[in-house]
Amino acid sequence: MQAIIELLKILIPAAAVLYGMYLTIQTFLQKQFEQKELEIKQKTIEITTPIRLQAYERMTLFLERITPANLLIRLGSPDIQAIDYQRFLLQEIRDEFNHNLAQQVYISHESWEKIRGAMNDVVALINTSAAEVSSDATSINLSKKIFEKVINENQQPTADALKTLKEEAQKMFL
Repeated sequence: MQAIIELLKILIPAAAVLYGMYLTIQTFLQKQFEQKELEIKQKTIEITTPIRLQAYERMTLFLERITPANLLIRLGSPDIQAIDYQRFLLQEIRDEFNHNLAQQVYISHESWEKIRGAMNDVVALINTSAAEVSSDATSINLSKKIFEKVINENQQPTADALKTLKEEAQKMFL
């Protein structure tokens, strides 16, 4: 009986010390794990931030390029028929969009939907304007009709998407 008590006098403090060491090591390893996790997140941010900013830049450029005024000035061609000019404008918008399609990975779903909506609004504007000019009209007549519709609506079809995109990009720095 005396031997058991002596053995317990040794085992209980040893168990307490062992448990304390276990807790200390566990806490240390947890902090190391959290620190490594934080370092990985920081590296990820360092890598993805420039890519995301480039996506915002590219989509802003896309929206600026398909804004009716910029599109018509950049692609003006006075010596073709309105129907050919309509096809040319629509093909240019599709090409620009397809070129930037992968950028949706780096921006929010809301921004991407607004960009798609803006593109569809520009396409609809071109199509409705083309339907309102005569079949023998020139590209200048179509351009005038598009400008007229933009002025009557008093808003660029890409303005809302541009605003949303800029606000989202600015949030990255706050």
